[in-house]
Amino acid sequence: MRALGLDIGDRRIGVALSDPLGILASPLLVFEHKDDDTDIEFILSLVKKHQVEQIIVGLPQSMNGSIGPQAEKVKAFTEKLEKKSPVRVDFRDERLTTVTARRMLEESSTKKPGKKQKIYDAAAAAVILQSYLNEARPLEYPPGEE
Repeated sequence: MRALGLDIGDRRIGVALSDPLGILASPLLVFEHKDDDTDIEFILSLVKKHQVEQIIVGLPQSMNGSIGPQAEKVKAFTEKLEKKSPVRVDFRDERLTTVTARRMLEESSTKKPGKKQKIYDAAAAAVILQSYLNEARPLEYPPGEE
């Protein structure tokens, strides 16, 4: 099952895509926020292009689990997306995903000055999606044995 992960911010939306089996998430792209309708149209074009069966949206909760103003914005956008989407849309707690993404990218020494923030947004979307995939389908070891 291929899934799309979204890290929705005020200025940019980071997008990640899973492999066709729904095992591994990878950063796909980052796009600048224009308006909700245009952004939703673009996201749905990605759903169609990549044959996505599910969308996972990062919900920016506070460290104590409460919903703040940014989470309310994400929820409002996601409700609009859900109404137009032909596939299921679910939330995933995104606390600390940007920090995790930033650490991973710094450790891999990505050297693209000026583009790091955009890279972080897509990487954060991948962390959100990978977290969901790991929980939805835990890996077996050794593989294939039942």
